[in-house]
Amino acid sequence: MKKKKSKKKQTNSNLKDQKLGQTKNSAKLVLFVFGIGPIIGIIIFLYSKGFFNSPTI
Repeated sequence: MKKKKSKKKQTNSNLKDQKLGQTKNSAKLVLFVFGIGPIIGIIIFLYSKGFFNSPTI
């Protein structure tokens, strides 16, 4: 009986590890989207306003 209980604990720990891995991946995705997204948006906005064009004298 003890062996069966230990197997259940192992499967539960494996499921927790898988869920933890999924949350780590989703956290990385969220940080990428909300970290890089605004930077790209600002660059596009500045480019559309001519910020990166060389000035003509």
